[in-house]
Amino acid sequence: MSTVTVNSRLLGKEWLDYAPRVKFNFGKFAKKMNDDEFFEFCQQHPHWRIEMDKRGAIEIMPPTGAETGRKNFRIIGKFAAWVEKNGTGEGFESSTGFRLPNGAKRSPDLSWVKSSTWNAVPPEKRKKFAPLCPDFVVETRSETDSLIKLKNKMNEYIENGALLGWLIDPTKKRVYIYRPNAEVEILENPETVSGELLLKGFTLNLKEIWD
Repeated sequence: MSTVTVNSRLLGKEWLDYAPRVKFNFGKFAKKMNDDEFFEFCQQHPHWRIEMDKRGAIEIMPPTGAETGRKNFRIIGKFAAWVEKNGTGEGFESSTGFRLPNGAKRSPDLSWVKSSTWNAVPPEKRKKFAPLCPDFVVETRSETDSLIKLKNKMNEYIENGALLGWLIDPTKKRVYIYRPNAEVEILENPETVSGELLLKGFTLNLKEIWD
């Protein structure tokens, strides 16, 4: 049977109030799911963000709070403008799932894939979870997200081929920058963060995110 974990955003009284209304139709999926079964399971529960780790354990995450959603929207909006202008890759928002080389199915808050990588994926495989790790990933921490779990997820992206990753923590006004074969760089209350050579010309102004 598949292992299921509900994200820690639903804790305490909020979880007790909400739990009676949480219903998942496992049906034929009450076992370790293959790629197609997991995709179908996610389609049956479109209001939840669902991921699977490399061992096949499922993590179900409820929608973010309004404040986190507002900050994510700003980040995505600014990045989308750069993607449109730059034209060297494709951008994706948080409901997009990817099948990483280690078998995990992940949905970063924001991601970007080089055009050459995206174009190499057959069109029929783009309709489900594309079999690749994005070149650039962003995760934004909410107040109830486990920092350790997010750090582990960022390391997983890098281990599976990501070239740059940002873990943005608005509560602490901190950005963790992940790169292959390098120590994690921590920026304390930065005004901006740069896309470096990978995302030439993209700089995210963090003042609006910290406010």
